[in-house]
Parts: sequence; structure tokens; C-alpha cells
Amino acid sequence: MYKSWWKILASVLVLYTVVGGLLIKVPALPILHESIRTVYFHVPMWIGMFIAYLVSVIYSVKYLKSNNINHDLMAIEAVNTGLVFALVGFASGMTWANFTWGDYWPNDPKLNSSAIATLIYLAYVVLRGSLEEEQKRAKISAVYNIFAFPIMVVLIFILPRLTDSLHPGNGGNPAFGTYDLDSNMKLVLYPAMIGWALISTWLMTIRYRIRILENKNNQIN
Repeated sequence: MYKSWWKILASVLVLYTVVGGLLIKVPALPILHESIRTVYFHVPMWIGMFIAYLVSVIYSVKYLKSNNINHDLMAIEAVNTGLVFALVGFASGMTWANFTWGDYWPNDPKLNSSAIATLIYLAYVVLRGSLEEEQKRAKISAVYNIFAFPIMVVLIFILPRLTDSLHPGNGGNPAFGTYDLDSNMKLVLYPAMIGWALISTWLMTIRYRIRILENKNNQIN
């Protein structure tokens, strides 16, 4: 129980987010209306994705220093987890975009950049699948991952701020906190970010343990 406190916290925060996200009052804003509740689920998905990719690149660096194959396994499972969060982030974002902007995929720089970043990490998974020799696969994947992470940061967090974008906080648009993220919404959004970040970490550890067992079974067979 003592070692699992953060998992309990994650579960409580996510449950609170789901209930609070549906029931707690939100500001009555034109166009957005009740669709603004999507922010409780959309933004935390990208937080969880970023944490997973960050863990992945850290373990890729650790692998190149140690040649410990377990570090490589952690890197790939972190990427797999990040991709899950990215896809859910896209799904929630597209639904929200259709309600607020009238299109599931408007020509928005941040949407396009996020899609490119996701394709880069999907290519990482494909690259690993195309290499059979374990050490070679791990080294090439680690080097690729180290370059992929800063590119992802530029595509998602920097480039959209340098051009016109529909997203809040990008292209000259004010961020949510400056005009419509009231105190009630902060009571849900901030716990949601923490809760889903912990869920992302939890999923990574589960996938990693499964991959370790699979790797041991393959060595035995």
C-alpha cells in the first residue's frame, strides 16, 4: 500500500476529474458553451504524452551509456504509451474542433505540427520492427529517439506560437487562463493534469513489466 500511494492518488484524481468535469459549472461563453469541458480531458492527454516521450528519450540516453537492454525496453514502452495518449488527444481535440470551429480538422498549424510529430514517433515504432538483431535495433532506435524528442518539442510547442493558430496561447491568441479559465475550471483542470500524468507513468510501468516478461520468455525459448 505504501509503495502504491501514487497509483491510488492517480485513480482518485482521474475519478474526480470525470465527475467534476461533467458536473462543475463552467463559464457560459459564446461558441464554446458546454464543449469547453473537453479541456479537462484534451489537455491532460498531451501532458501525459509529453511525459511519456520525455521518459523515453531519457532511457534511450541511458541505454547508449549502459547498453542495458532493459533501458531500451523502457524507451519503447514509453513511446507506445505516449502514442496512446496522443491518439486520444487527437480524438478529443477533433471532436472539440468540430463543435467550436465547424471542422474536425481545420487547417491549423498546431494540429498539423502535432500530426507530423506523431508520425515521427510512429516511424520510430516501424523502424524498431524492421530490425531483427537486438543490439543493433536498440542502438539505432535510441539515436533516432534522441533526435525525435527535440523535433517534437519544436513542432508542438514552438512553431505554432510563431504563426497564426486557432489554439489558445498560440499565434497571438490568449491562453485559456487569461480570459475564460475561471476558478471552478482550475479546480478540475489542474488535478486532471496531475492525475493523467500519473496514469501515463502507471501505464508505462505496466507495459515495461510485460515487455520484460516477454523478453525473458523469448530468451528461454
